[in-house]
Amino acid sequence: MTVTPAQLRDLAGRAEALTTEVLALCDRALRPELEPITTARTTASRFARGAEELHRAADDLAKLQAQPCGLPWGVCPEHGNTLSSRAGVTECRVCRRAWDHDRLGRPCEEPVTWKVIDRAGTETRMCDGHLLGARAAAQGATFLRLDESGF
Repeated sequence: MTVTPAQLRDLAGRAEALTTEVLALCDRALRPELEPITTARTTASRFARGAEELHRAADDLAKLQAQPCGLPWGVCPEHGNTLSSRAGVTECRVCRRAWDHDRLGRPCEEPVTWKVIDRAGTETRMCDGHLLGARAAAQGATFLRLDESGF
């Protein structure tokens, strides 16, 4: 079974809900100083820490599972095909962000965030930047945003 970031985030949400429920129950106790009630509060605190750790684990797992776009040329992750390269430096002509290498001449390293299916049924996974160009060029294609569980 594959564990996904979405599953870890779901568990974190359930731990947060359980924390809230236990604390609300303890707040209604007639004698909050009793050991079982203080033990329950301590346990709620552990649930809260566990939820935080599950969120961190989900983020870490998402980074590990992220696939690079891999299309044979680089793009600006925000503006798409707006790069120019000169003397080993690449710059976006829109935002002026610069990279100290020839980004245009290397396969794209941005994470895959979209699945594009053309009219013939060919599926291509690509990043946000490449999607900008694909939307303009791929008439009749289907564009599906991938969530964390899509990786």
